[in-house]
Amino acid sequence: MALKFPVSSHPSPASASTIADRLADPGFGRFFTDHMAVATWQKDTGWGEDGLVAYGPFAVDPAGAVLHYAQEIFEGLKAYRHEDGSVWLFRPEMNARRLARSAERLGLPVLPEEDFLASVRGLVATDERWVPSGGEEMSLYLRPFMFANESFLGVRAAETVQYAVIASPVGPYFSGGVKPVDIWVTTTYSRAGSGGTGAAKCGGNYASSLVAQKEAYEHGCSQVLFTDAQTHSWLEELGGMNIFLVTADGRLLTPPTSGTILDGITRDSILTLAPELGLTPEVRPIALSELVEGIHHGDVVEAFACGTAAVVTPIGRFLGEGIDVSTPEQGSATMAIRNRLLDIQYGRGDDPYGWRQKVC
Repeated sequence: MALKFPVSSHPSPASASTIADRLADPGFGRFFTDHMAVATWQKDTGWGEDGLVAYGPFAVDPAGAVLHYAQEIFEGLKAYRHEDGSVWLFRPEMNARRLARSAERLGLPVLPEEDFLASVRGLVATDERWVPSGGEEMSLYLRPFMFANESFLGVRAAETVQYAVIASPVGPYFSGGVKPVDIWVTTTYSRAGSGGTGAAKCGGNYASSLVAQKEAYEHGCSQVLFTDAQTHSWLEELGGMNIFLVTADGRLLTPPTSGTILDGITRDSILTLAPELGLTPEVRPIALSELVEGIHHGDVVEAFACGTAAVVTPIGRFLGEGIDVSTPEQGSATMAIRNRLLDIQYGRGDDPYGWRQKVC
């Protein structure tokens, strides 16, 4: 039976003035809306106890399985306010399907796609007043997640699981305008290995990237690019974004996911958009040497990273052990892709792909 997510209104919702103050400078992940969607899975009864309730803490026992065995997954998507005041989602069914794949890999129950969509749409509709205007790339960030919520210390899949969706208004990723970033290429640390959880969106992948991210900061870079775990000679992805290269002859290159790279929804959207922007998408393994030599010889003219939070981030320079190369162009193709994607999301351009879904 499909979940309904009935609304239990917050007893003391934020005032209009409080929301206005927070939307004036929301940052990223600092403030949260009045409600959250919740549901619980039990091994014997399946999904239930669903609802839209007041935002608040969960009670997790010190022996809670998630604290000891990291059995958890999450998603990230946004709600966008269009110029006419309506609110829309962007390809939420893709997030539902990826959450299901992540659940299967982490031994968690699969939440049906219709229930995922009902939870997200219900939360956005209930807390619609928290959705910022679309100016300056503001949006409402949505974080669906699932975690083992059973108290036990045995190594097995949990038999009680908590699902929730929380929402946070967010401002533009680039507060001072879009600028190329420097990327550190690590050949010391690995994000994921063959047969691991690289293709799942789970916290452990991000936790393991933090020491490499620290290494990047120490070298004056804003992000880290991982190579393959076995040879450190093939490009994989950044700590939280996929990577693309633009060639002088109009090809758009990105590595295949192959089980070690997150199958990004922004990534998939860009591959679909590429031909209408005059680019030929090419998904294939990319050697680190091809990146470095391609920039040196002028074959690779642009590079960028992509993800839900930043959308598209131009890369100006790659640094690493024995690596220091800068792209010769500052991203004409990159910015065309970024602008086209944002125009679809904010309703400023046509959507021949049917990616937008109206909420209210």
